[in-house]
Amino acid sequence: MTVPSISFEFFPPQNLEGSFRLWDTVQTLAPLDPRFVSVTYGAGGTTRDLTRDAVATLHKSSGLNVAAHLTCVNATRAETMAIADGFAKAGVTDIVALRGDPPKGSGAFAPHPEGFANSIELISALAETGKFNIRVGAYPDKHPEAADLAADVNWLKAKLDAGATEALTQFFFEAETFLRFRDACAAAGIDAALTPGILPIENWKGARAFANRCGAQIPAWVDDAFDKALRDGREDLLATALCTELCSDLIDEGVDKLHFYTLNRPELTRDVCHALGVTPKVQLQNVA
Repeated sequence: MTVPSISFEFFPPQNLEGSFRLWDTVQTLAPLDPRFVSVTYGAGGTTRDLTRDAVATLHKSSGLNVAAHLTCVNATRAETMAIADGFAKAGVTDIVALRGDPPKGSGAFAPHPEGFANSIELISALAETGKFNIRVGAYPDKHPEAADLAADVNWLKAKLDAGATEALTQFFFEAETFLRFRDACAAAGIDAALTPGILPIENWKGARAFANRCGAQIPAWVDDAFDKALRDGREDLLATALCTELCSDLIDEGVDKLHFYTLNRPELTRDVCHALGVTPKVQLQNVA
């Protein structure tokens, strides 16, 4: 089996305990030599400053290639581009450009009166600077706000045409979901890299709620399997097996890159990577 290239997504810490958890996560996964790691924004841009600080710290202290998430939410164009410029000055030139989720309880997304109306406008502005390698999100299951999957594919093509170079997908539960999406993208003339997003399931209740919010379709057999595993105390074993099988199926179909949503809980992600033949290669740099 081909050994895939891997990347990881982290959350920015919101308190001291979270800072220790993030650093523990980085220490656990950095030896696997990811091609990059990304740091998210919270809903509504609530962790903007935390994301900026975490990105700068990781870039300086870890030796990893760090990508910063950047969204359109609750900021003017000038404010958003100033944040991007700050990343560039800190040596961070990889951006995951997203529209972003509205603040909790606020209903549908509404752009700032002086802000970017959508991700395409943000991508275009970032691309015009010539400073950044831009990645974007993609949805192998229909986005909750999209009319249909074809609309999702067309929107992704527009984002790539605006200057993005790679798409990281939302997580999904069956390899066929991604493969159908890949075929639809190819039919639409998309030839940029499509990297499947993988969610190792640390907690099924939380993962299920997450899937429902983002439109990821949950097969009945997955729901049943976790219900039984929870009763038998085998949830971790099932999660590792299902995630490893999903990744193996994707690799068998020619996928050579995987992006793991770690939720800052690295053990399951590490175990799956080991099962796929991704073994430690590098040592984490000491904090200066």
